[in-house]
Parts: sequence; structure tokens; C-alpha cells
Amino acid sequence: MQCIHIMLKIDMYCPSCQTPNTKVIDSRHLSDGLAVRRRRACLNCDFRYTTYEKLQLQVPALVKNDKRREPYNREKISKGINKACQKRPLTTAQINRLIDDVEMTLSQMNNIEVPAKIVGEVVMEKLYELDPVAYVRYASFYWNFKDIDGFIESLQKSIGQFGNLKEKFLLNKDSTSEKPSIQQ
Repeated sequence: MQCIHIMLKIDMYCPSCQTPNTKVIDSRHLSDGLAVRRRRACLNCDFRYTTYEKLQLQVPALVKNDKRREPYNREKISKGINKACQKRPLTTAQINRLIDDVEMTLSQMNNIEVPAKIVGEVVMEKLYELDPVAYVRYASFYWNFKDIDGFIESLQKSIGQFGNLKEKFLLNKDSTSEKPSIQQ
């Protein structure tokens, strides 16, 4: 059996003069190899511009608690995480990398649909690894508790799953500040 390889040549049009006569000047890998930044030049008008190619993951649809189906929405995840990370020493790049990690984890499940609860748990696990304070904030509005006792009980169970929160803070305390990060 013989394989036939067909190469499609797709032209990149110049944003200035709309001619397809362009060339790549420089290529650089970004985001752990998941994206490529290309510097391009138009051979017609000498206009230079940058394009980005990013791997588009197939993220499964979400099944909500009331059994409704909803397409995955990066923006919703981003809003919740950004809310939890407000006034925390995290960069936008760290937050975007966290969201990328969540998407990668979901896509590797190889499911067409995933319960929304699983998505929340994946976000909380990744957030706990990045910043335990942001994790507690996210958990507080993700779980939507009526009283503080239920929240504390669930938080203690969850912390037991991810590791000892106090240990992590004590390790960070020595290198970041003189005040204790959490109180008993």
C-alpha cells in the first residue's frame, strides 16, 4: 500500500496590503511548546507583523448538576480563578498557565462530556498547588455554603486530599514574610 502525502499550501495574507506574498522571518516556541510565535514580513510592501499559532485542545462539554449540557467556556473558568486570585502575588502568566493546565487535564480524560463537579475539583487542585490562599477563596464561592461550619468541615476534608496546608504555609513563611500566613 502506498501513502500519498498531500501538502496544502495555505498563504498568510499581509494585514497591510492583503497580498499572500509573505515569509516567516523568525519562529519561537511559547508556553511549553503549546504555541508558536512567528515574525513575518510582506515581500510586497515590507510590512512586518507577528502571528501566533496555539494548539487547540478538544475540551469536553460540561454536564451541570441539573443535567443540562453546556460547552466548556474558558472565560467562565478564568473569571472564577481571577476573582480568587485578586490581590495575591500571582502573575497573569501564572494564572493563564493554570487555566491551560486545567484544559490539558480535561482534554486528556478523552471524554465527550465531563461533570462540572470534576472541572471544579481539577481547578481547585491546580489552584491549591499554585496558591493555597486563592484555593480557599475559590472553594468558598465554588461550594456555596450556607454556614461557616459546613465550609470549614469541607475545607478540612479537601485539604486532607491535597496535603497539609499548614506545612506548605510554614515552608513559604520563612522565605516570604515574618508574619504567619494562617492562624489556628
